[in-house]
Amino acid sequence: MRIPLPRPRSLAGQLFAMQAVLIAVVVAGYALFTYVSNRSQAEEAAGRQVTAVARSVADSPSVRQAIRSSAPSARLQPYAVEVVRDTDVDFVTIMNPRGIRWTHPNPDQIGLVFQGNTAPALRGRTFTETYTGTLGPSVRAVTPVRDGDRIVGLVSAGIRVEEISQRAQEQLTALLAVAAGALGLGAIGTYVINARLRRHTHGMNATELSHMHDYHQAALHAVREGLLMLDGQYRVALINDGGRELLGVTPEEDVVGRSVAELGLPTPLTGALLASEPRVDEVHLTADRVLVVNTSPVTGGQRHGSVVTLRDVTELQSLMGELDSERGFTQALRSQAHEAANRLHTVVSLIELGRAQEAVDFATAELELAQALTDQVVAAVSEPVLAALLLGKTAQANERGVELVVSDDSRLDDGLLPDTLPARDLVTILGNLIDNAVDAAQGGVRPRVTVTALTEEGGDGDGSELILRVSDTGPGVDPDHTEAVFQRGFTTKPADPGGRGLGLALVRQAAGRHGGTLSVTAGDEGGAVFEARLPLGDAAVAQGAGGAV
Repeated sequence: MRIPLPRPRSLAGQLFAMQAVLIAVVVAGYALFTYVSNRSQAEEAAGRQVTAVARSVADSPSVRQAIRSSAPSARLQPYAVEVVRDTDVDFVTIMNPRGIRWTHPNPDQIGLVFQGNTAPALRGRTFTETYTGTLGPSVRAVTPVRDGDRIVGLVSAGIRVEEISQRAQEQLTALLAVAAGALGLGAIGTYVINARLRRHTHGMNATELSHMHDYHQAALHAVREGLLMLDGQYRVALINDGGRELLGVTPEEDVVGRSVAELGLPTPLTGALLASEPRVDEVHLTADRVLVVNTSPVTGGQRHGSVVTLRDVTELQSLMGELDSERGFTQALRSQAHEAANRLHTVVSLIELGRAQEAVDFATAELELAQALTDQVVAAVSEPVLAALLLGKTAQANERGVELVVSDDSRLDDGLLPDTLPARDLVTILGNLIDNAVDAAQGGVRPRVTVTALTEEGGDGDGSELILRVSDTGPGVDPDHTEAVFQRGFTTKPADPGGRGLGLALVRQAAGRHGGTLSVTAGDEGGAVFEARLPLGDAAVAQGAGGAV
């Protein structure tokens, strides 16, 4: 049979036991010290008291008169009893210089020799001592009785040690009562504090807390998602390695304790982190990343802060853009296949009607038209990726009733673009600009989108630039919105489940990632002209001299 082992005490229970023992030891030590001190003080006080009583009796004229009489004991005994009663001492003994008692609490001891030292008093000095006499151990004082220059008697006054101990015990009892009260209050206070601590530690012991801390640190650094914890004043309380990487915070930079507003994040992202309401799967852009942000408040009767998780979807967003492009290409190919089938049926029908020459002329005209479009695009933009993109977007635009043309100024040779400018970013920039232009131009009179792609030498002599310019015949951009149009979430289109207002923000991010710029101006035909300028460096100048035509 397995015997269950007792579970270790919780951290709060251990602290309560330690504090209770500490309080008990302190109180007991203080009580013992106070008792010893009070006992010593009680003995000193008793010595002073009996000395004062003995001297008062010795200085009394009635005592000297009684000593001169023929029967001193008869007159001194009542006097001594009265002094004992009035001064709270245990005995007052008056004797002659030889130590023969004239008074004693026990009348049977009168006439017997005093038990104790008298030599110092016979030399004229008052002294005190602790001595065991007929009444037991006592603190006594002995002083001479003078009649002029002669010592005619001695007076001894004393208090029993038992009485002194009883006085100290009474003080000790009061002290113990106070100590017990202090111990009780300390125990109650300790219990209240530790009950609060127990709630905060959830009843876990020190070992469990240590293990939880180790697991917490391991999980914090192992998780690839960004984790950010903010306190009630929106200051950074904790940030993991993933959060530092996604927010662009270097490992050497100490951001704990700093406000979110001081991290230099984009304004929309900062606003999301400072918001009091939770945010769910919000997409935000930093300088070079697309982040999905979730915030959740930490509450416990009041706001204690918030937990922020960050997911990097930069690659996913790029792949989604490529997927959209591929989907567009597929739709264009489907439409072209449909049109090709119609043309093929037309050719077959003409042959069946015996009009072979007309069938040949029709087919030849269609082929020349398609080849002319391809030749125009490839002649202007021989960069394979951009050429394929333009051909696909042209077919898409035609399906939507928009004419997409490549301007005569376009010239972009194959191999001109450096490796530092990946094709994926070019597709993001030009694809989104064309999509927005087609959306803006669609539905207008003679809708048209004009694309210009060329290189030219930078005006400041820092090398050549790739210029991607897209203009449309749409309504244009309100001058008041020329900057806001590039912000995430800004859109003039109807909302849909997939969200709007991200395309131009991604274009600006991609351009900025390569040191480029993005601007919008009014077009000559009333629409908008979006222009992206990307630096290519000196190598591109040498390869593409005269590239701008």
